[in-house]
Amino acid sequence: MRPLGDGFIKLIRMLIAPIIFTTIAVGIANMGEMKEVGRIGLRALIYFETVSNLALIIGLVVVNVLKPGVGLNMVPTPADIQAAANYGAQSAQASGDVAFFLNIIPTTMVDAFARGDILQVLLVATLAGVALLGLGTRVEAFVNLLDQFSQMLFAIVGLIMRLAPIGAFGAMAFTVGRYGIGSLLSLGQLMAGVYITCLLFIIIVLGSILRIVGLSLIKFLRYIGEEILIVLGTSSSESALPRLMAKMERLGCSKPVVGLVVPAGYSFNLDGTAIYMTMAAVFMAQASGIELTFWQQLSILAILMVTSNGAAGVTGSGFITLAATMSAIPAIPPGALALLVGVDRFMSEARAITNLIGNAVATVAIARWDRALDLDRARRVLDDPPGNP
Repeated sequence: MRPLGDGFIKLIRMLIAPIIFTTIAVGIANMGEMKEVGRIGLRALIYFETVSNLALIIGLVVVNVLKPGVGLNMVPTPADIQAAANYGAQSAQASGDVAFFLNIIPTTMVDAFARGDILQVLLVATLAGVALLGLGTRVEAFVNLLDQFSQMLFAIVGLIMRLAPIGAFGAMAFTVGRYGIGSLLSLGQLMAGVYITCLLFIIIVLGSILRIVGLSLIKFLRYIGEEILIVLGTSSSESALPRLMAKMERLGCSKPVVGLVVPAGYSFNLDGTAIYMTMAAVFMAQASGIELTFWQQLSILAILMVTSNGAAGVTGSGFITLAATMSAIPAIPPGALALLVGVDRFMSEARAITNLIGNAVATVAIARWDRALDLDRARRVLDDPPGNP
């Protein structure tokens, strides 16, 4: 059974480096558009980073309290060690802080992709993005080409995700057969933890933001209820993007704010994905019997603050971003990813719905901050929602 799960993970991981490169490079290059918008763009970035990082921290705290992976004791096998070598994790085994930071610099730009070292790819992507941003309109066609290449990569992800049931079957059968029925209990605890954390994040954090704006969370959720159902059915927050933009304009948010915040939020404001990735990363460490130090968990948090911004709102991208993060953390064996293949799909609904609601709340909050929200109209619409857009 194991090759079914391992094969699926390898298919996913072969796309990590190019997806991270194109997403981050294009994202930085397009910040020029946000600079032109000026005030709205700056406020959107401040809001996105603050709320997304808060979601990462909340996920980290909850998984340390619940400890869903403790007791599973998934001991890495020679196959896991070989997998780590295949994934390029051997490059991260250099000891010492100086060696670690020097290792982030690749021998050549191509070498970073050939070895699959995600930190090196992140460095190359950041430098490329800053260079493209500086060149401006002269490289606009190349940036568009990179963006189209990124879309092609995510289309490939969509094809690979069709094999998810087979990969999940093999991974789950191997996990239960090797580690016993108790592994299902641990995975169930992780799933419950993700759902509960996402629910509390929506009620407490996003609800508080809406209260500051002057709106009701219950009425707001009822207003975007059909979009939530679409996301629930597709496990992708991107599927509801056009409808969400139309509804936010109807609610009273100005068109420039909606046009900037909603699409940008699908790359920079993925609250549900942030919660899932911190919880899943620490869960894998717990399941592997690894006691992460405070500084190791802090380093995971720091890496996720970068890689989570590269997680698009499409099905399967959260797992890819998690796999990319694991490549940069040698303490956790890559073989632990097989534990999550079988249940990732079940958690994708929670993070996709949280992402959708988070982006809707962000649009309203930033519009209010920019004095571009007709609050009286918003209250009237929420009290008596009109027909579908």
